[in-house]
Amino acid sequence: MDQRKLSFLADTSANATATESSFSFTGGIRSQVDTRDVSSLRGEERRKQSDRRSLNIQKSLQILDDSVSSPSLRSRTGGLRRASYAPKSLTPSSKYDTSIQFTPSKSSQQWSQNESQIGRHIGSSTMYGQSMLTNMGEDITEEITTTNVALLMEEDPGISACRGMYRDFLQCMRDRPSETQAFDLLSDYERVCQEQVLYMYKLVNRAASRSEPKYQKTFNMLHMLEMEKHTWQLINVLFHDRLEKDLQEMEMMTDEQSPLTSMKQSEQDVVTRLFEKDHTVRESQHVVDWLEKCALDVMDNYGDNVKFFSDRAVAWENTLHKLKKSGGVTFGNDRPMVSEMDPDAPFRQKKMLDDLDQEDEGRLLQYLFICIRAGQIEKAQEVCKSHGQAWRAATLEGWRLYHDPNFEGPDAQISPVLGNPYRAVWKTMCWALAADPKYSLYEKSLYGALSGNLRAMLPVCKSWSDQVWAHYKVLVDISAEREIGNLAPAPRRLPEEYWDQPSDPETIFRQIEASESAQRESQDFYHVIQKWVILGDVEKLLETMAQWIRVHENSLPQHLLRFMAHVVLFIRSTREGVSRDNCNAVLEAYVENLIEGDHKELVSFYVSKLTPEAQVHWYARFLEGITDVDEKQMCLQLAEEVGLDIPQITKTVVENIRNKSGGGLPAAQGVSLEVTVNEEDKKKIAAMDWLVFDSAQRAEAVKQANAVVRTFIAVQKLAAAREVLDKLPVDSIDIIYRNWHYQTGTDELPADDENAIREYLCIKAYIDAMDSFNEWFNKFHHTKPTPPPTPQVASFTEKVAHEHRLKQYEQELDRWQRGLLSQTENTTKMIYNVLLFANGGWMVDQREDDTESGRKQQLDSLRKLVIPRLTFLLHDILHKTEQYGPCLQIADHIASEQHLLYKVFRQDELQHLLHLLRESSLAVLNQNRDPLGYEIE
Repeated sequence: MDQRKLSFLADTSANATATESSFSFTGGIRSQVDTRDVSSLRGEERRKQSDRRSLNIQKSLQILDDSVSSPSLRSRTGGLRRASYAPKSLTPSSKYDTSIQFTPSKSSQQWSQNESQIGRHIGSSTMYGQSMLTNMGEDITEEITTTNVALLMEEDPGISACRGMYRDFLQCMRDRPSETQAFDLLSDYERVCQEQVLYMYKLVNRAASRSEPKYQKTFNMLHMLEMEKHTWQLINVLFHDRLEKDLQEMEMMTDEQSPLTSMKQSEQDVVTRLFEKDHTVRESQHVVDWLEKCALDVMDNYGDNVKFFSDRAVAWENTLHKLKKSGGVTFGNDRPMVSEMDPDAPFRQKKMLDDLDQEDEGRLLQYLFICIRAGQIEKAQEVCKSHGQAWRAATLEGWRLYHDPNFEGPDAQISPVLGNPYRAVWKTMCWALAADPKYSLYEKSLYGALSGNLRAMLPVCKSWSDQVWAHYKVLVDISAEREIGNLAPAPRRLPEEYWDQPSDPETIFRQIEASESAQRESQDFYHVIQKWVILGDVEKLLETMAQWIRVHENSLPQHLLRFMAHVVLFIRSTREGVSRDNCNAVLEAYVENLIEGDHKELVSFYVSKLTPEAQVHWYARFLEGITDVDEKQMCLQLAEEVGLDIPQITKTVVENIRNKSGGGLPAAQGVSLEVTVNEEDKKKIAAMDWLVFDSAQRAEAVKQANAVVRTFIAVQKLAAAREVLDKLPVDSIDIIYRNWHYQTGTDELPADDENAIREYLCIKAYIDAMDSFNEWFNKFHHTKPTPPPTPQVASFTEKVAHEHRLKQYEQELDRWQRGLLSQTENTTKMIYNVLLFANGGWMVDQREDDTESGRKQQLDSLRKLVIPRLTFLLHDILHKTEQYGPCLQIADHIASEQHLLYKVFRQDELQHLLHLLRESSLAVLNQNRDPLGYEIE
């Protein structure tokens, strides 16, 4: 074990006792370690029983007799009818379970039949409903607030109500950043779930009278949160115990005892020693305690509402009343009834109790089993005594381990002996009871749970949780008996069937999964996770969760993803060498869920838990959907706080958006001057914001801007290209040089940066040229003055007015011609700045750079698109302004070996250029010049 585990236990040692004591251990073998003798436990009860004896029983009987006199209160069997305040019968079909069952309404049943397999997978057999809410509604009250009403009106109130849990779990991780606080963090997770469960109880209570399918989803959400809370409890106690075991093994904390000392050990000492040295038995007891704690949570909500008809410490009061009334003679009854009131009377006389007493007896036994299932054996004994069955409370004492503290050392005062020295005999009798058909299922299961009789418990343990509890309780019981038998001075005789019961964890779960009653529930997501946690197979747990991600894709419940992600983070913080791929699969699925759920403030933290490559991929994908500038700055700030590679991420964002339409340049779309900018183009433009927030990324911003503009220029989207350039601050080139000088102190930039700056200047020159051409085009075609119409027949006044308008026209025409000439000169100059770009030509790098594949090919393609296009525009400008000589000079520049512009023309483009030059040559002849435009002497 590494030093990290040592630091865990060193920092959590103060919490170790609290963690272990969070589960009661009552009702099991281990509780005997610190359990007093039953006689000492009943000191206070003797006074209570004495008070009960002083009650006026005759007065109570008189009241019952008066009730019998009313025919309307008689049952069909002739006994007393149950009072109106008595609870409903606890039938085997509504047996106690850690997940309360209910019968859905008609509309709920119809919806359940149509729900998806995933919905059924989370435990449709344990969904919550109106019967559950009726029981817990008395203890959960809350004013109907605007928030609650709004939630109930939503499509899925459960999802909306639990949305805050994402932020709560993140806050827990931020509050416990150290790995040594891992188990405190688990307690925080459990607390968040508990708070949300209580809130959901209140919310569901408001919807208890509704049967729409959306409320069924809310019930399922409540079930999931309770299951999650229970699973955090299990992980906390088992992983803490396993780390303690590793620490003990590393430090070789062994305490060998001499045979003489071992011979003096009592049963309690033997079992205590067993728990200390055998971690498998200790973990099994932890599982039992955990399951009993889960059952106790439910029992606290519902069990306290269970009351029995009898309110006096008298057993079988209806039978007693009839015997008192008839003087002990039962002749003439419909069926034979006992004539004596001792506990064995029904079996000895083979007669029946009164019908109401028989029903009360069944209800009592079932509730006693509920208490045992929840680890509350003392409460079960209290119930027995409060119902006049102190003898049954005594029978529940037989399982206790024998211990005589007087052998431990010389004390002045003799201490009472604890436990049962004849436990083997008591267990044998319990097994005989379980085999006797006279006893009910719950009576058999009650004593079977205390004597390690699995067969007696299983008929009433139908759910997955109940069956795991039954099997593990037997496993611990067998382990304890085997250890006691090895050290006992005399042989202990137990039934042979006792030793044939399954005591291997893997075998236990195979049997449970094969069980018809628990087979479907065994596939519940949370039960599968609990299974692998109990078995301690972390790799299988991670593999299973990753498999769910791959198979079910996006159909897994959102809060299950949240739970699994935090389980993975906990495992990674406490164990080394776990599967990296499986962990990443779960975490990436959760990150994707956060992105789709619009949890912007949470994404960065969980992305930081991924591998560096995955961090760039997922955060870039997340940033692609952010459009608001303020949100962009917030997301970058959050990424910086958790240490993400912001430059690489922002670069990837721009590249992803840019490459969605293809990596190469699209084909040119004719010679149209402008093409409409679409939504995809707007996304590309907006993506540039990610690169200009940080001045250290200015070189990358220029490179990405160049790449986007190349695409826009190719399709003549000059407006979009201008918007991209406007995203770059005007001092970008200076900042690039300043950053480089600050880093290296040298003047020469890297080849890729220098080429990017030159490309940026080339693009800016082209955009300026096209802007100037657009101005010329607008001035030439849309601003030329129109001559006034000449009147056919006009008076002298009209002629004077016409001459005045004509003079104004000539003045406007002169101004237009001068302006057009100036604009033509400016536009021609800017176009030549592109065609004759310095140092090698437009879009030609000065230094070799192989860092960006395909860029040189794109530049060459762009030259072939732009230079011919500008050449034709230049000729059009000069020809339409009757500058035929300069038109013919274009040929000299194209044919020049200095610029090699003719190489970028296709054959058809050269033919078209020659055709245009021919027209200019013919036009120049009319100006008394030679065909090349020179003056004729």
